[in-house]
Amino acid sequence: MCYNQYNNFLGALFLKYIKQVLIILLFSFLGELLAKVIPLPVPAAIYGFVLLFLSLFIGAVKETDISETATFLISGMGILFVAPAVNILSYYGLIAPALVPICIIVVSSTFVVFGVSGLVTQAFLKKGDKKNG
Repeated sequence: MCYNQYNNFLGALFLKYIKQVLIILLFSFLGELLAKVIPLPVPAAIYGFVLLFLSLFIGAVKETDISETATFLISGMGILFVAPAVNILSYYGLIAPALVPICIIVVSSTFVVFGVSGLVTQAFLKKGDKKNG
């Protein structure tokens, strides 16, 4: 059997992605555990995301440890919204009377999220400038 540099590179790349997936799965599992232990109506995925965020924030997990796999997972998220959007169309008769208020709420909440996200990002950037400067 021929074992060359190319095979070694592919093996290392494969192990890198396996490590990244396992890190993400670990936080997902910890989120599931917290959802079982803490009696709040919070989805397990939120607990996992918060734990991952805190780990990234304090430096326990580095961004490079999960970046490629996270980017891959985020790139496929759009397809997850197709089924719910199509399902909403089957209930159009129920939704039609409230369509205008629903649209107003969706648009206004989108702008609120944009604004809050921008303010939080600016605060983090200013905090980072003070640390580096």
